[in-house]
Amino acid sequence: MDKLQDKVALITGGTKGIGFGIAECLMAEGIHVAITGRQESAALEAAEKLNSDSKTGAKAIGLEADVRNYDSQKQAVNKVLDTFGQLDIVVANAGIGHFASIEDLEPQQWQDTIDTNLTGAFYSIKASVEALKKSKGYYITISSLAGANFFANGSAYNASKFGVTGFTQAVMLDLRQYGVKVSTIMPGSVSTYFNGKTPDSSSDWKIQSEDIGELVVDLLKMNPRTLPSKIEVRPTMPPSK
Repeated sequence: MDKLQDKVALITGGTKGIGFGIAECLMAEGIHVAITGRQESAALEAAEKLNSDSKTGAKAIGLEADVRNYDSQKQAVNKVLDTFGQLDIVVANAGIGHFASIEDLEPQQWQDTIDTNLTGAFYSIKASVEALKKSKGYYITISSLAGANFFANGSAYNASKFGVTGFTQAVMLDLRQYGVKVSTIMPGSVSTYFNGKTPDSSSDWKIQSEDIGELVVDLLKMNPRTLPSKIEVRPTMPPSK
């Protein structure tokens, strides 16, 4: 993108963790952001914090939206367009994880994981594709190294993230003819609130949320002739076992 000031981004699952870190980094570049969450109160609280910390004039709004519901995603996109008049960047970040042996994994846990992580990414681009074609924008999914490396007790999560990785690459081929760039970021261990965890000093060795945010900014600033379509990132030095 030629300039980032006053561009507009929609980030799903942006109330904390990676999504919130991305929002902070985008606003530092002057990009307006809309963050979504399943609870309106959490989305509004996070947006208020982002606005209080903003030093570039960029604004944040918080929206209640459920990525598992297409109409909910469409309403969020329409709200962004009504508020800011455009949509340039969509980051499909919302995600959950259920980890258990296939013997113990419940059907509803499987469905929740696929619906949120994979179908949610589909609904995010389906709801915003016309707006991104108009702005020649950027669609970014947050996959995982679990989208390329399987592990025990990870059948639901692996399936969802393998799906996100492949889905995003196919969408990239579909949309580049319209000038829309598409990338997936595949992080390893990140210090977040994912799966009920609370970040603390014991997680300092992990990737931090703002590191993913900086990577998103780097992608947006990339020369438009070059497209990093799939990016793997991992901690530089994990602790010794």
